[in-house]
Amino acid sequence: MLGFLGVGHLSAALLAGLVRAGHAPERILLSPRGRAAELAARHGFGLARDNADLVKRARLVVLAVRPADAPGAVSGLPWQADQLVISACAGVPMAALEVGPARLMRIMPVTAAEVGASPTACFPDLEEAREVLEAFGPVVPLTSEAEFQLATVTSAVYGWVQDLVRQTADWSAAQGLDPAVARRLNALMFSAAGALVAGKPQPMDQMLHELVTPGGITERGLQVLAQGGVADQWRAACDAVLAKLEGAGTLRG
Repeated sequence: MLGFLGVGHLSAALLAGLVRAGHAPERILLSPRGRAAELAARHGFGLARDNADLVKRARLVVLAVRPADAPGAVSGLPWQADQLVISACAGVPMAALEVGPARLMRIMPVTAAEVGASPTACFPDLEEAREVLEAFGPVVPLTSEAEFQLATVTSAVYGWVQDLVRQTADWSAAQGLDPAVARRLNALMFSAAGALVAGKPQPMDQMLHELVTPGGITERGLQVLAQGGVADQWRAACDAVLAKLEGAGTLRG
C-alpha cells in the first residue's frame, strides 16, 4: 500500500501521475485532510481515519506537507522497520524527520508529474521507490544530501520558466498572434531547448555558440538581455532560493 501524508496541490499532481502510469487507485491511501476527500471520490483512493491509521497500513509513505509542518506531522507515529518514508518537503533535512525505525529518502518532484514529465531529484536512490518515482517522470539520483539541497533550487527554476513562457506568449498575443497558438508555440519552444541540452553531450557554451548566428536575431536578443543584467539577476535569484532553503536548517557543502 502506498500512502500520502499531506494531500495538497503537489500531492494532487503526483497522484494524477500515478493514475496516468497505471497504478491502481485502491492501492493508494490518503491522509484525511486537504484535498483527500475530493480526490478519493474522483479516483477511488482509500481514505485513512488519521495519520496513525495511514502509517499502520502503508509500506511506502509520501510525505508532502508544508515544510514547516513536516517534523510535527511525522513525530510520534507508529513507524515500522519495513517502511520507507519519501519526503517531498523542500528544505527539510532528513535529520529533522523522526521516522525511526523506518527508512527515509528525499525527493523533489514538480507538478509536471501530472503528465509524467517531472525530473525528480532523489537521495538516496532506493530501488523500492523507483516504480513510484518513475511514474512522475525521469529520476535524477543525487549522491549526498548536500547535493540534493543544491538540486532543489531547480524546482524553483521550474516556476520561473513557466513565467517566461507566459510572458513570451502574452507578448506574442499582444502583437496579434492567436493566444492559443502563442501559448502552445512558446511552451513547445522552451521544451525543445531543454530537450536538446539534455540529449546532447556537447558543452552548453559550444551549443549556444553554434546556434547564434553573428548579426542574427538570437544574438540581438541576447545582447539586450545582457545589457539588462538578466544573467546576474538569475544567479541572484538562485542564491536567494538556496539561502531560503538553508535558513530552514538545511545543509550545504
